Amino acid sequence: MKKLEMLYEGKAKKVYKTDNEDLYIVDYKDDATAFNGAKKGTISGKGVINNKMTNLVFKYLNENGINTHLVEELSERETLVKKVEIVPLEVIVRNIAAGSFSAKYGVPEGTELKNPIVEFSYKNDALNDPMINNSQIEAIGIATAEEIEEITESVKKVNELLQKFFLECNIILVDFKVEYGRCKEGIILADEISPDTCRLWDKDTREKLDKDRFRRDLGGVEDAYNEVWRRITSR
Repeated sequence: MKKLEMLYEGKAKKVYKTDNEDLYIVDYKDDATAFNGAKKGTISGKGVINNKMTNLVFKYLNENGINTHLVEELSERETLVKKVEIVPLEVIVRNIAAGSFSAKYGVPEGTELKNPIVEFSYKNDALNDPMINNSQIEAIGIATAEEIEEITESVKKVNELLQKFFLECNIILVDFKVEYGRCKEGIILADEISPDTCRLWDKDTREKLDKDRFRRDLGGVEDAYNEVWRRITSR
């Protein structure tokens, strides 16, 4: 597979064309950002862990009926993926109150929610990724009602599978963010699943094992990412 010109560089990844028009190469970076890019830094080795962890988790999801963009891991930082047109939505699932949800609704962090919450944010940095509801998504042409329903049902299933997966590692899945893309196969799961995109807490101590350690200047960021990787490869 021949790597061609870079198509896109985001906060955490670069995307390249290949000599197959249906396939891209994703290259994971060590760059770290928070608060929509207002805070920037580097987490040493993050790109390697996020690449390998995403591929391991996506393989697990594929095996359990969730179609993802994963094709093949090429190196520690690079993965071959299916070409998709990203639906410009951040799809967020919350199992426990934390972060912006706690601040916005006055629910103490760590409160168990009575049911998982599915939220959408419009993926638009210039607008600071505002929350958006189903009728707004449909009204401005981001996705159809059928696509919204398909994404919602898929992400609920993803949540169930991920909760089980992480509990086997003595980790609580507090919340997570994913993205979906359109391709020849329909709408499939894309982007990544990693300590960058999930809130992960130790089941016994509730110690944070994710990017909140970077956001909140808690220290031990690299150690937390490495601990998550150690646990999921030992399950």
